[in-house]
Amino acid sequence: MLGYIWQYVYTSFLRYWLKWLIRQATGRCELQRICSGYKPGATRTAKTEYSLRSSKNKVLRGALETSKDQLEPCVDQILKEKSVKPQKDPLFRGSLLTCLFQITGYSSLFVSVEDVRKEVFDSENQEHEAMLLKLWDLLMPDVKLESRITKQWGDIGFQGDDPKTDFRGMGMLGLINLVFFSESYTEEARQVLSHANHPTLGYSYAIVGINLTEMAYSLMKSGALKPHFYNTVLGAPKLQDFHQLYCYLAYEFDKFWVSEEPESIMHFNQYREKFHNIVKTHLQDPDVSLALTVSKN
Repeated sequence: MLGYIWQYVYTSFLRYWLKWLIRQATGRCELQRICSGYKPGATRTAKTEYSLRSSKNKVLRGALETSKDQLEPCVDQILKEKSVKPQKDPLFRGSLLTCLFQITGYSSLFVSVEDVRKEVFDSENQEHEAMLLKLWDLLMPDVKLESRITKQWGDIGFQGDDPKTDFRGMGMLGLINLVFFSESYTEEARQVLSHANHPTLGYSYAIVGINLTEMAYSLMKSGALKPHFYNTVLGAPKLQDFHQLYCYLAYEFDKFWVSEEPESIMHFNQYREKFHNIVKTHLQDPDVSLALTVSKN
């Protein structure tokens, strides 16, 4: 209760006067101090986001909702509102613009991710079918698929004879992630599949992949992935950046699973949660970068 009261008092009264006093002493507004005091990345962008969101100024708060093509004039308006003269602080405008591209880009990326997730796999859609067959060819290049509906799908970790039923939760997002990993990191994807098909330590490759897509989606939705994207993308992140994150999760989960040596797949939820917590712990590091790195022989 006391913590809540202090937070209210700070945000409502003390923060404003503290900012005013520091500006009088330094000649710089809070945004200037943030942009000059921190290197590009999660800490600088997160502090900028908090400063804008906490501002009583409508222009500053509105910057968080500004469309990509209006960000430059928005930054110019902020400079005007805060009486910042570009010639006295020539780096500020570019730094603030980068932060805003990252902040608004994250929100836009989630909208794109959600749109793909809502797209239902349609077996009548030739593009959907071609992508599914491409997944098979990438993972099983030496084995011909006997027919579209077959038990062979179980060899790459689907539950039944027709994989379309497994995409219900994550829609096309689950399939696109599986194909992206298999196409971008073919050797690694096949290695992961071989581990998944281990007679005692195995797991359902495709089903777990879709499950990891759900993990990435939930982390994105909660905002937990902001530090990762703010550190790895100098600007607005794109769908490809989300797919790259999935590749990291797929590869790292396999390493985690093999090292843990679970008794059986029946304990999957327990180990999934443990892995999820590991990822969330990594994301609390302001310098985090969940980038897939593979050793090349």
